[in-house]
Amino acid sequence: MGDGVGYLLKDQVVDAADFVAALRHVLGGGTVVDPQVIRQLIGRRRDPLASLSPREHEVLALIAEGHSNAAIARRLAVADATVGKHVRSIVTKLDLPQTDDTHHRRVLAVLTYLRGRPTDPGPTRPS
Repeated sequence: MGDGVGYLLKDQVVDAADFVAALRHVLGGGTVVDPQVIRQLIGRRRDPLASLSPREHEVLALIAEGHSNAAIARRLAVADATVGKHVRSIVTKLDLPQTDDTHHRRVLAVLTYLRGRPTDPGPTRPS
């Protein structure tokens, strides 16, 4: 007997002959994974913003609004250096390429932020 691996969804197994064939394949050392599971795994997208802390989200939102680090520091009542640390953490967590131009990385961070935000459907109208 081999070291096969199998994962089938019980509600997807409709043909006993297919199930027995999959079982034999696994017993022979093969791998069987339900196609629906594979589609779901491949279809998942990692949200690049998920790794940011709430404060980093707040800083990134203010950057997206066009505020400088100094303006963000005043608004959040923190030191300029603290905002700089948040910005460095944001671009690191978003895995943005290191460049000599920090403004370029800020623009890339804002684009990532804007792509990750749900779109605003606007005001709803009564039917």
